[in-house]
Amino acid sequence: MEYDFEKLLSSSSKRMKKSAIRELLKLTNKPGLISFAGGLPSPLTFPIPELKEISCEILDKDGPAALQYSTTEGDPVLRKILVSRYVKQGLDIAEKNLIITTSSQQALDLIPKVMIDPGDKIIVGLPSYLGGIQSFHNYGACMIGVKHDEYGMSSEKLEYELELLRNIGEKPKFVYIIPDFQNPAGVTMPEKRRMEIIEVCKKYDVLIVEDSPYRELRFEGEDQKTIYQLADPGRVLLLGTFSKIFVPGFRIGWIIGDEKLIDKVVMAKQSTDLCTSSFVQKIAAKYIEKGYFDKNLKKIIAMYKEKKDVMMKAFSEYLPEGVTWTNPEGGLFLFVTLPEYMDVENNVAFVIGKVFHCDESGKNTMRINFSYASHEEIIEGVKRLGAAIKVMMENK
Repeated sequence: MEYDFEKLLSSSSKRMKKSAIRELLKLTNKPGLISFAGGLPSPLTFPIPELKEISCEILDKDGPAALQYSTTEGDPVLRKILVSRYVKQGLDIAEKNLIITTSSQQALDLIPKVMIDPGDKIIVGLPSYLGGIQSFHNYGACMIGVKHDEYGMSSEKLEYELELLRNIGEKPKFVYIIPDFQNPAGVTMPEKRRMEIIEVCKKYDVLIVEDSPYRELRFEGEDQKTIYQLADPGRVLLLGTFSKIFVPGFRIGWIIGDEKLIDKVVMAKQSTDLCTSSFVQKIAAKYIEKGYFDKNLKKIIAMYKEKKDVMMKAFSEYLPEGVTWTNPEGGLFLFVTLPEYMDVENNVAFVIGKVFHCDESGKNTMRINFSYASHEEIIEGVKRLGAAIKVMMENK
């Protein structure tokens, strides 16, 4: 008789769901499939020769330390480098305010781990990053969605939701925002809107979690100050990662915030993985020190701008009337919206927008990635997408 493992499962594990994106990526090796689904950086951006050089150098000069456990807070040299880069951007932080995580996805797991009890309220955007929604859901958070406009999360709608909660004696633990080239919509929040969000959250005494994995991938428009920089001290947690601007396989991310809250995150990480890989942290630090990072970042930005422009042109040529899309100033994604009566759930080369909405709305939307496919694949993929949408429109 087969053992019933279901009776062993915790309530939190029963809440878990598979990622629609990770499951869809299993199809990317299918012959002839052109995928706009994943958030995959182009492999052409990976600096393999430089990483070979640095890996050998570290093993020769610092091998024992590189292959040993590291501190939970992260490699001291890498933390110092990251802090220095943020200070140059105007942030008032020190090493005590930053912890290295095993990707920013781990950060999105550690934050609710230390802050969320089942039933606690949090605010997320409509739409918002699927990995964040998944993590918050797993810890039992009750997510309240606030719709976006062309500038990101609406400050007026945010205040409306916070006032409703105040009237019943409740307050969310935090507001989760991706202000730069938002995943999935690709929208960037201007400083005016950032200040509005800050003032609303200050009025209702709510923490902001600012997720910023794409900030340095700007290829158009003007740089915006981080919400962390604009807000009063202690009111924002800022998340960053090397996954989209260096190499995703290293799984290096970080959290910046008030020292007391960072200390709690350190405790939570100690029981999760003890520390992020010492070896890859030292490689990353040396890669930046040698000047390779900023040089390669310029190449990445130029490449992704070309890919985005190719996709914009293809959309104009091949998508039918009634379909709209965002035109991001950076990052890896854009959002396509079909007429409201349509449901794109049966298509496969993209991620359906519903999974980015905590209330399962957005069935007529889709997230499109433009960083991975070649120019030729982008054009052919958009042709196929346009043809499929036309068929759906005809069969409405």
